[in-house]
Amino acid sequence: VQLQASGGGLVQAGGSLRLSCVASGSIHSINIVGWHRQAPGKQRELVAITTSSGTTNIADSVKGRFTISRDNAKKTVYLQMNSLKPEDTAVYYCNAYICESPLRCQFYWGQGTQVTVSS
Repeated sequence: VQLQASGGGLVQAGGSLRLSCVASGSIHSINIVGWHRQAPGKQRELVAITTSSGTTNIADSVKGRFTISRDNAKKTVYLQMNSLKPEDTAVYYCNAYICESPLRCQFYWGQGTQVTVSS
């Protein structure tokens, strides 16, 4: 099982980006999926999560600007980021609780994608 994060880049403040996290491999089910970020010199923080039932939770720091969604058929979770600010600059990671079989489940991490917001 692999998670592939993509969509990062350089954008001006006020701009938008959409990150994608694609799961591949032998997958029975994908449960909780989260987007995290880590800025230089700071701890990794949770930005948004979505559950298999579609429930979402967004961190207060990005609420109203970021949206998380999932396409189960494509095994993909998106992070739509609008009204970006310089303080959103970070490496963004996705992780997911994936089951290869009903009794074989674990968390996986993607490789990270850099988001840089210029002022």
